[in-house]
Amino acid sequence: MMPNLSIVIPVYNEEANIPHLISRLITSLDTLGKTYEVIFTNDGSKDESLALLRAAAEQHKGKIRIIDFKGNFGQHMAIVAAFSESRGSVIVTLDADLQNPPEEIYKLLLKIDEGHDYVGSYRDKRKDTFFRTYVSRCVNWIREKITDINMRDQGCMLRAYNRSVIEKIVAGKDHVTFIPALAYKLAQNPTEVEVNHAERAAGESKYNLYMLIRLNFDLITSFSIAPLQLFTMFGMLTSTLNGLLVAYLLIRRVIVGPEAEGLFTLFAIVFFLISVVIVGIGLIGEYLGRLALNLSPRPRYEIKAIYED
Repeated sequence: MMPNLSIVIPVYNEEANIPHLISRLITSLDTLGKTYEVIFTNDGSKDESLALLRAAAEQHKGKIRIIDFKGNFGQHMAIVAAFSESRGSVIVTLDADLQNPPEEIYKLLLKIDEGHDYVGSYRDKRKDTFFRTYVSRCVNWIREKITDINMRDQGCMLRAYNRSVIEKIVAGKDHVTFIPALAYKLAQNPTEVEVNHAERAAGESKYNLYMLIRLNFDLITSFSIAPLQLFTMFGMLTSTLNGLLVAYLLIRRVIVGPEAEGLFTLFAIVFFLISVVIVGIGLIGEYLGRLALNLSPRPRYEIKAIYED
């Protein structure tokens, strides 16, 4: 019999959190009165995460399934792989670090029962560092201005999806994607709900500053060409100003004579324009790189084994 609910959890080096996570998650799910399955994707962990997951699957027979990747393919590919294997009519994503308490899942299910096909969440009294919280707010603001995706907290992975939305995500072939935003675009009746947020139970965040920047580049370039349009308009403006400057210098040379004292100002302008060109090349490269990845015949991820009862 197909379960009512599938819980999808990507795992990468979370051995310190897994026992607490499973204990709290199973206890919470048992109170919902729904049939369920929990799908863990081991995303190339180098610690004892896989061994702990397999031991938990033995303890909770029929409730836990494990997808073991051949390497590290990233959080979102780990989620997509679990989506492909899920069987529930409602699928909930959850991080393994316990910052989103599993006891909050019921809030999302209540919204699904009201008829919503996608339920996002935003964190109440966020327990991250001030820098991480501030940067997240800035990125949320930028994303809201240049895309039509309206999410209050894009970084919160505690989300619920109707089976129809999941099928559309799985059918896509993007090598790089941002699942919460993609689901928002595919859903017909999305909503959000406030959830509690806790400090990380153990270990360190797997998203360093570079990975956060990378993730947000992926988000922006996946769902909008606004950066290219803004750069084009900025290029037109700088070209106009540069043309006016050249005309001014020519007129000044005829009337006043050649100048030497403005040499360093000209250097500064030239260096600025060169930097603008470099940024533009990088921006175009982002879009071309994404296109090359999506056209690549290579698989998005590779599965070593699937462990299930």
